[in-house]
Amino acid sequence: MYRDNSLIPSEAIRLLALGILAGGARSYAQLAGEVRHFVSHITGPSLELVASPLELLKVEGLVDAGDDHDVPDAEPLALTEAGRGELHKLLTANVRAPISDINKLIIALKVRFLHLLEPAEQRLQAETLTELSERELARLTRLRAHHAGERGHLTAWLDQEIAQVEARLAFFQTLLSELD
Repeated sequence: MYRDNSLIPSEAIRLLALGILAGGARSYAQLAGEVRHFVSHITGPSLELVASPLELLKVEGLVDAGDDHDVPDAEPLALTEAGRGELHKLLTANVRAPISDINKLIIALKVRFLHLLEPAEQRLQAETLTELSERELARLTRLRAHHAGERGHLTAWLDQEIAQVEARLAFFQTLLSELD
């Protein structure tokens, strides 16, 4: 983790893998396929993000591999108690501003696996994501105001970015109200 308790890219992959396994055991090949599918649709193809973090899950005792050593990719992987603890730690980690492709992945993972947290923790995560969106909106709005009246296309591009953040903020505000 970074010093601000936010996730580094490999921890985002770890969160995804552990979250998938929280739903039930999978073979290594199935898990890698699901991780690759999700990551490629959020950030684009990125093989370097996937392989190493998945291998470490076994080494670190976060998943338990089955007994079928003849076909390593087919052995079922199941979440261990240590894996559940790590999943909780990763799910409750901070998200850095501004929103980057990796942060979008982390936010998508938090939303995907939010139901795995206790209700109070779900609300805290939704509040944190709402505040993150509010800070990002304020930052972009200040930048747009600073460049208002200038020639070029920056303000139009900023308007599009602001609209996306406003939509994200509305989503998290609705989520918060649903969690009450």
